[in-house]
Amino acid sequence: MLSFLPAPVIGVLNAILLGINTLFWCLLLYIPAILKLIIPIKGFQVLCTKVIIAIAEAWVACNVGWMKLTQSTRWEVSGDEQLKREGWYLVLSNHQSWVDILAMQRVFNHRAPFLKFFLKQQLIWVPVIGLAWWGLDFPFMKRYSREYLIKHPEKRGEDLKATRRACERFRYTPVSVMNFVEGTRFTQAKHDKQKSPYQHLLTPKAGGVAFVLDAMGDSIQTLVDVTIAYPGGAPTFWDFLCGRVETIRMEIDTVAIPQELRGKDYSADAEHRRNVKEWLAEQWRAKDERLERMLG
Repeated sequence: MLSFLPAPVIGVLNAILLGINTLFWCLLLYIPAILKLIIPIKGFQVLCTKVIIAIAEAWVACNVGWMKLTQSTRWEVSGDEQLKREGWYLVLSNHQSWVDILAMQRVFNHRAPFLKFFLKQQLIWVPVIGLAWWGLDFPFMKRYSREYLIKHPEKRGEDLKATRRACERFRYTPVSVMNFVEGTRFTQAKHDKQKSPYQHLLTPKAGGVAFVLDAMGDSIQTLVDVTIAYPGGAPTFWDFLCGRVETIRMEIDTVAIPQELRGKDYSADAEHRRNVKEWLAEQWRAKDERLERMLG
């Protein structure tokens, strides 16, 4: 409707709308989040979590509203009809831009359980939304450098223990556990440095995926494989706010996770580690071929 406006004007307008929308819903979300913190009764905390999720979905719906109001982006999405609200999913996607997150939230909202991401521990201190992420049970991961672990070997495995603790909270309400297994956004420089065997993807890291399956193997039985493509090139967040993204393509495929990959000990079982890595590599080979077609 307002896509005729100059791109910088649209960008500023959308940034304001996003800010107001986030502030409003986060302030509302704080009420059940604080109650959840101070009243340690499991049933009550689960109820608070459901209220928090409903508020977060309203935030996403309002974001979709300003997208439709100001942007003429063409959305080409397939496979979303396979998603169900009452399910426990492991969601894996390629990662090219911060736009990926808003794009996935738009497509998944009210079609699947709310997406929950693994975040760096420092992000809990982000103003306004840090507490919101905590209330939503987003897993906060503290990553240690290799040099730090050499000096402090007792810290080895702490991040994976945090994964287990977070996944335990996911057992009480349907969830889509999201993981960008490449670990970072794709760039050609990163691709070349890694000597990635894939044309359009970085090498996937299996550890986070394996520990989700370890902790929730009896609940999560389905992989939701998401492939995102930007035919005009990966956009910046500002490009997206300005409405400069002409087309976003997304293909969603649901795949049963093999029974033998669930509920085992990734850290102690070498054969299991090899099986998980081979399975993930197979998914990534198929995704690379899919991206080649989607970008064509």
